[in-house]
Amino acid sequence: MSVKRLSKILPMMGWLPSYRKEWLRFDLFAGLTTAAVVIPQAMAYAAIAGLPLVVGLYTSLVMLVVYAALGTSRLLSVTTSSTIAILASGALCAVVPGGNVASLLSASATLSLLVGAFLLLGGLLRLGAVANLISDPVLIGFKAGVGLVIVLNQVPKLLDVHIAKAGFFQDIVSILGHLPETSLPTLMLAIAMLGFMLGLKHFAPRLPAPLITVAVGIALSGLVGLDRLGISLVGTVQAGLPTIALPDLNLIRQLWAAALGIALMSFIETAAAGRAFMQKGDLPPEGNHELVATGLANLAGCFFHGMPGGGGTSQTAVNQGAGGRSQISGLVTAAVVMATLLFLAPLFELMPNATLAAVVIIACVGLVSPAEFRAIHTIRTMEFHWALIAAFGVMLLGTLRGLLVAVLMSMISLIVRANTHPIHVLGRKPGTSVFRPLSPEHPEDETFPGLLLLRPEGAIFFANAPRLGQKIRALIADFTPRVLVLDLSAVPDMEYTALKMLTEGEEAVREAGTMIFLVAMNPHVLEVIQRSPLWERLGRERMFFTLDQAVERFQRQSEEEATQKSCQDWKKMAAAPT
Repeated sequence: MSVKRLSKILPMMGWLPSYRKEWLRFDLFAGLTTAAVVIPQAMAYAAIAGLPLVVGLYTSLVMLVVYAALGTSRLLSVTTSSTIAILASGALCAVVPGGNVASLLSASATLSLLVGAFLLLGGLLRLGAVANLISDPVLIGFKAGVGLVIVLNQVPKLLDVHIAKAGFFQDIVSILGHLPETSLPTLMLAIAMLGFMLGLKHFAPRLPAPLITVAVGIALSGLVGLDRLGISLVGTVQAGLPTIALPDLNLIRQLWAAALGIALMSFIETAAAGRAFMQKGDLPPEGNHELVATGLANLAGCFFHGMPGGGGTSQTAVNQGAGGRSQISGLVTAAVVMATLLFLAPLFELMPNATLAAVVIIACVGLVSPAEFRAIHTIRTMEFHWALIAAFGVMLLGTLRGLLVAVLMSMISLIVRANTHPIHVLGRKPGTSVFRPLSPEHPEDETFPGLLLLRPEGAIFFANAPRLGQKIRALIADFTPRVLVLDLSAVPDMEYTALKMLTEGEEAVREAGTMIFLVAMNPHVLEVIQRSPLWERLGRERMFFTLDQAVERFQRQSEEEATQKSCQDWKKMAAAPT
């Protein structure tokens, strides 16, 4: 089997042979730094799902290794996320209302099995194009919204206050209300960590600022005893590698619907994060491969006490910010997770929550890019509005619903653009065979009395066909042509409803005295027309390869009609009494 063919099955074989030695130090630093974020976050997400904290570490270990071998994004960190944890919590509480640990672990394994199966099935059915439903402006807005939400979620850790989360703006009000309860030692440490990290980034940009910041935080905690000053630490991390677990197949009927929703959110979140953190020059992650990779990662995790997972935005942001170059950084993170489970648990227990919050905040502030918003606004105001809606969707509705808003906005913008395809009135540049839209810049372009040349752009289908028909009828009313020529060179596809409307329109304009010619159809559009009644009405004599041929036919037809009229007039004159 060739390397190229093998890389399609196992993407790691595509990038590993071309791995550069100089990347290794960057991947080592990025993997270590990302691990410092993944480890406490994974435990926190397990707690959100109602599972033992160590389940988050098991999930991260398995998914990072599987994705490194099968994934197509160089920087994506695939573990789990707050969105997935929240959805999993609802599903697990429904089937294990008593909270029995053994039953929860079994149900979680079953949920991971079903999520993995749905994702894998999506990849086999080639449903990866779903990822392309998110446009770049919407993705920029989504990324900014996620960045702001993540930063706000870290602020209570900087102050050592506890709030009941109720939404972005409500949380701001709640944080302001809890300001008097701020722990000054925690706040001073947080400011010091933020300043230290920013100073490293500014004065020593080549050093791994997040990793050094985490190391300094742990060192201070161990040497000074920060917990005695009232500064909260990450806390106990259970040691030991996961054992083999089996899902409870009896729960499939109860969990499949929730698993389908989690699978959809996992893929959308993974795809969004993968695209959001692409390096310059990288190809977008391949959607079907991503479905297979995350599906198999979830399937593997279900046998090791894992919970459902997918690509995460905050850890991926840290991975990128720390200088990650390839999937090796993910393997390094997995190695640190394993080392934590075996040896380093007491070390990570010393990490101050304020230090972790500082690392996450610095990484995620970069997700908000005013320059990108300005660039969009300069080029297209409407898409700037889509970006704002996506950002506020995340802030107002949360990450889960914000993702749905982002996809919905992209779909709406796609429909809007499909309904605003232009239709150009054409003229011919004098002395050439070049036809171009009539414009004040070229008043010399030739037009032909009685002939209307139109060029629609874009696929014609049920959603935009009525609007296109209205425009054509209005132009016919303005120009009153004897022949209407439709140049279809810029129409890649014509759907059944649109073709039916064109057939009915041809009959209506023919009865009104206007003949239709069709020009420059691609093979697909021609094949569709040949299978329709329109073909019988037009025949080959009213279909042309080029506009020149159609104009020539119109002129010849006009000359024949003029000759016939002249003969008829001569006969009338000859027959008239003298």
